[in-house]
Amino acid sequence: METFESRTFAKPDETLSMDKTTIELVGLAGGEIQRTTFQRGWRWTEAVRPIAGTDLCEVDHLAYVVSGRLHADHEGGSAGDVTAGHVFRLAPGHDAWVVGDEPVVLIEFQGIRDAAGG
Repeated sequence: METFESRTFAKPDETLSMDKTTIELVGLAGGEIQRTTFQRGWRWTEAVRPIAGTDLCEVDHLAYVVSGRLHADHEGGSAGDVTAGHVFRLAPGHDAWVVGDEPVVLIEFQGIRDAAGG
């Protein structure tokens, strides 16, 4: 077992692209960490719903916001915005979208590959 590992998103193991979305994956400690960039105008129901085949996102996200502003509405009635410096959990059953002109960059620790289409 490695006692020290270091990786950089400058050289991801895998890069995936979807409508207004770039997903970069790096392997670390036997798992993966994901950097996701959503461009201005991105909204889950427009960009991902046709691929996912569900009305709302059914992935449980745990992430850190590097930049931008993301708004989320949950089917349970809660809603809110997260911005740079926020750590958040977003339970399955939500829609989300970029607010403003700045891209949203997230580091995701949970929900990896599920959000990228498996």
